[in-house]
Amino acid sequence: MAGILSNLKSTVIAGFVLAVLMVVITVNATGEGMPGDYAWWTFMARWLHVLAGVMWIGLLYYFNFVQIPNMPNIPDEQKPAIGKVIAPAALWWFRWAAMGTIVTGLIVAAMNKYLVFAITLGFAGGGAKEVVIGIGMWMGIIMWFNVWFVIWPNQKIALGMVEADADAKAAAARKAMLFSRTNTLLSIPMLYAMVSAQNLY
Repeated sequence: MAGILSNLKSTVIAGFVLAVLMVVITVNATGEGMPGDYAWWTFMARWLHVLAGVMWIGLLYYFNFVQIPNMPNIPDEQKPAIGKVIAPAALWWFRWAAMGTIVTGLIVAAMNKYLVFAITLGFAGGGAKEVVIGIGMWMGIIMWFNVWFVIWPNQKIALGMVEADADAKAAAARKAMLFSRTNTLLSIPMLYAMVSAQNLY
């Protein structure tokens, strides 16, 4: 077991194997949730959406609740380890988790036939559920845009991946932080919209 847990790739593969075993056991025990039909594929898209979303928001919260507030407490000689190793790796997973969340979310909405109703906030038809999930979708799209087109380009400057002087690096770091905080702010009502659309309407 230690061999599996000592390697991240093995750990993730083992997690998916356990998920498959769980599907087999529950289908055999209940006769429900049979893999392969349309409802199952819709569920799989939603599960992947949640999985990607947990990675995205988890990293967003890591940056805002852990890394950014504690950077001033790290001795200057140790900061390069964060800027050269940890932050670039975290930002890679962060932006691709954002992409995965948006793509799978749009797939889920299309498969459940509420994409147009949600994107138009109910103006094309639909009810309260479509309006609420549409609000959440638009917040998610804004957050995704911020990740790819504001936070990441500015982080590349702040981390020295792009040539810039000290003032430009400081300005880029501040801009990336402010948009990351914007995403943290938006994540709270966005998650409320997504969960309430599935459970209250």
